[in-house]
Amino acid sequence: MADWELRPASAADVEAIAELRAVVLRGDLERLGRYDARRVRQRFRDGFEPGCTWVIEVDGEFAGCVALRPDAGARCHWLEHFYVGAQHQGRGIGSGVLGELLERCDRDGVRVVRLNVLRGSPARRLYERHGFVVEVEDAVDVFMVRRLPT
Repeated sequence: MADWELRPASAADVEAIAELRAVVLRGDLERLGRYDARRVRQRFRDGFEPGCTWVIEVDGEFAGCVALRPDAGARCHWLEHFYVGAQHQGRGIGSGVLGELLERCDRDGVRVVRLNVLRGSPARRLYERHGFVVEVEDAVDVFMVRRLPT
């Protein structure tokens, strides 16, 4: 298991994250017939919220990112933009980061965490191991939810 740290994202991180997003999602988006090199980056830039985003660092270097965005209207938090660079995958980083964020949610009384993952993505197994279940699916996305036990 690799040593990793989370640090708050800043506006200066937008391009590194947009590029990582394009690389990490490319295979799944191509398989689904949805890859557009410009659009995949711009969609991230357009919705980037540094205050809800953390950068994952391994040995002080950029390794990935994750966002946890409160949604008062839906009475939940959305787990978004969870990307780990290929060279850091398979080392327990994703599971460790997800576990830490979910522990924070539990401590803070966040009862519902939602996310969506692309159909066929291997990331779905990670989410299922951490208690997420499928709510609904469409041709592209699988929407999942984790509810805090009562």
